[in-house]
Amino acid sequence: MTVREILKMGDPRLLRVAQQITAFDTDELHLLVSDMLDTMRAANGAGLAAPQIGVDLQLVVFGTPDANPRYPDRPLVPPTVLINPVITPIGNAEEEDWEGCLSVPGLRGLVPRWSQIRYTGFDQYGDPIDRTVDGFHARVVQHECDHLIGRLYPTRMRDLTQLGYTEVLFPGLDPADDD
Repeated sequence: MTVREILKMGDPRLLRVAQQITAFDTDELHLLVSDMLDTMRAANGAGLAAPQIGVDLQLVVFGTPDANPRYPDRPLVPPTVLINPVITPIGNAEEEDWEGCLSVPGLRGLVPRWSQIRYTGFDQYGDPIDRTVDGFHARVVQHECDHLIGRLYPTRMRDLTQLGYTEVLFPGLDPADDD
């Protein structure tokens, strides 16, 4: 198990636009995916993008087979490795909901996202992925893919009065689970 350091807001590497992956099913890619999954699980993350560990590639992992302690009331999102993703909104409907981020520890913000999306890309073996999703699943995918274009969720917020410390906004959650 290899847990990598997660970069924090303010690190300029989080602002870069990630590069496409061109070689699938390689030892290097499998090792990176394994490290990302280990890192995400160790931090109780809903997802993790390669730029968050300083790797400038279009790769995100998300989802868990069990309830996530940082989002205990949210529906399960299937564990997914998504490479070179493309997101297409379905319709114009948006939803605002609370988000946290492993790169913005201890804070949550009310963030607008498309309600329903289609996302395409590839898994680590180069097999295509094509899903239409909504709700929390759609939110997680949009959040992680924002990391690939150098965006953190506070830049999506429309009202910064809705940004605050998790321990204040959601006192029932263990603050350690939001780091």
